[in-house]
Amino acid sequence: MTGDSPTPDEIETGRRLFAGPCVFLKGAVSLDGLPPADRAEAAFAGRSNVGKSSLINALTGRKNLARASNTPGRTQELNFFDLGDSLRLVDLPGYGFAAAPKQAAARWKRLTRDYLRGRANLKRVYLLVDARHGIKPLDEDVMAALDSAAVSYQIVLTKADKLKTGELDQRLAETAETVRKRPAAHPEVLVTSSEKNTGLEALRAAIAALTP
Repeated sequence: MTGDSPTPDEIETGRRLFAGPCVFLKGAVSLDGLPPADRAEAAFAGRSNVGKSSLINALTGRKNLARASNTPGRTQELNFFDLGDSLRLVDLPGYGFAAAPKQAAARWKRLTRDYLRGRANLKRVYLLVDARHGIKPLDEDVMAALDSAAVSYQIVLTKADKLKTGELDQRLAETAETVRKRPAAHPEVLVTSSEKNTGLEALRAAIAALTP
């Protein structure tokens, strides 16, 4: 992780938030189906199979809250989860693969784009990047779109347990250098492993800081 580590109080605030109720609210396939913008939202984006659903499950301590799959393109809608009364988590469709017809894939892409640009209560997008591969051109395309829309986002390296320490340090440095050039990117890069529960405290604390 780059930047300052969260304080014990910040870690405890994040722990309490994610230890509370967290329930699946709904899946939206159109803007008309979005829930009311009545609380802060934190969205998870990334390439298909980067581990969004697994990370949401690990953060909340629930095995099957978000549906994880080894099949790229499984998440085909915007999935909303109520985390207590103050925050909502949003699992966005993955990009880069589409296990579906091109028309359906294009529809999900438009929906995600419109949500990211027009959701006033969206506080931050957590852009997940596989630590083994680093930031790829498709990730940079998404970063550019978020920069253009002035949507705050933060890079989260996933599957960090798959790299040796030296390799992970190099990946983290490369990622931090890329982030420094991006106007809407949060300067801190987070490192996680859903399998080993690495970095979850820091990510919970970061998300909790978005709440009123």
